[in-house]
Amino acid sequence: MTDGQAERSRAVKAQAAALGFDACGIAEAGPIDPEDRLGQWLEAGHHADMDWMARTKAIRQDPREKMPTAKSVVVVARNYYHPRPPAPEGSGKVARYAWGRDYHKVLKKPLVKLARFLDEFGVNTQSYAAVDSGPVMERAWAERAGIGWVGKNSLVLRRDMGSWFFLGAVITEVALTPDAPVTDHCGSCRACIDACPTDAFVAEGVLDARKCISYQTIENRGDIPEPLHDKLEGWIFGCDICQEVCPWNRFAKESTEHDFLPRTGHANPDLEVLQAMDEAAFDEEFAGTPIRRTKHAGIMRNAHIVNETPIDES
Repeated sequence: MTDGQAERSRAVKAQAAALGFDACGIAEAGPIDPEDRLGQWLEAGHHADMDWMARTKAIRQDPREKMPTAKSVVVVARNYYHPRPPAPEGSGKVARYAWGRDYHKVLKKPLVKLARFLDEFGVNTQSYAAVDSGPVMERAWAERAGIGWVGKNSLVLRRDMGSWFFLGAVITEVALTPDAPVTDHCGSCRACIDACPTDAFVAEGVLDARKCISYQTIENRGDIPEPLHDKLEGWIFGCDICQEVCPWNRFAKESTEHDFLPRTGHANPDLEVLQAMDEAAFDEEFAGTPIRRTKHAGIMRNAHIVNETPIDES
């Protein structure tokens, strides 16, 4: 470590805070999965049909496969927590992260600004910014960079924010001073594992997407397996159960980001109103939100299952 590295690192963290991020950590670029846990997870089929994870496995495990000259990985966190509004009778449930504007759109701009800030430290320096869209193992990097630890629900946890935060990463050619990882503070707690209605956690920190309500209601474009229908517990987009029961989330504070405020009716959509929407109405109502990811057909499928009404195939 040099004085220059330490000074640059302090400057980067100050800039991250100025851009609105709630936490910032730094790790040295290199192999992030030496035990090939991703490979074992893929081999077991826990990724379901998310085949892009297998196609980008090598880059995910070492960012230098994408940027051979990478020296550091800067990881940032942004709190999105808001209390759930009262749920009217006959409504479904949407995961917290999807109540407001799409987080990719909210975080990308400040993260790119942070990347450009890093580029100013050198001549022709390159940095790559990713918000849950590029082939970057954000959670593993967050753990290495001291942002938090990966809990038994496979999410990153912090003692001051719980798990209600988004992650972003910047892979950069700039040499920075790495932070020390934090220790695991889950202890013997199994609240998240025991609360999952579909038994999606096959081991501590290991999620089988095929059993996960979030995967089934968002990523799955086909039929949701019949045995899971009565286990959705009202969720029509994503699921927060393993976070809601986590003791560390009692320390969550409300986000200061206006774009993450719940839009009217989006936290607990009226199922009958939802089912009456055609595709155009759905696109208009949920424009600019993560809910559009599952598309009109997916939301109709989910709403019909939760509302226990047959899907009109005509």
